[in-house]
Amino acid sequence: MTDEVRVYVEEAPSQRREVVAPTDMALSLMEVLKASGYDIQATCGGMALCGTCHVEVLAGPALDEPSDDELAMLESLPIMTQGSRLSCQIRITNRLDGLVVRLMPQTT
Repeated sequence: MTDEVRVYVEEAPSQRREVVAPTDMALSLMEVLKASGYDIQATCGGMALCGTCHVEVLAGPALDEPSDDELAMLESLPIMTQGSRLSCQIRITNRLDGLVVRLMPQTT
């Protein structure tokens, strides 16, 4: 078992940037993306209250179902897709290796 995973951020069609994330620090995907230089506001600090860390999951391993709080926040956003998730609610674990996401535009 490895102590890091690779997540890919689609920055443009057919253009993906690899982000290496440690699995032994109990980080969220939002924290990893912010630390990698992505402009994520995370106004609520990762409490699933603001939606500013909204991503679209494009490919990769299956994730746990979103909580009721996460779903409520996602449904309040102006843009929601079938793959919409709040990156603050996705914990970095070994099974995330190969996940592909796209940051959704900030509309707040």
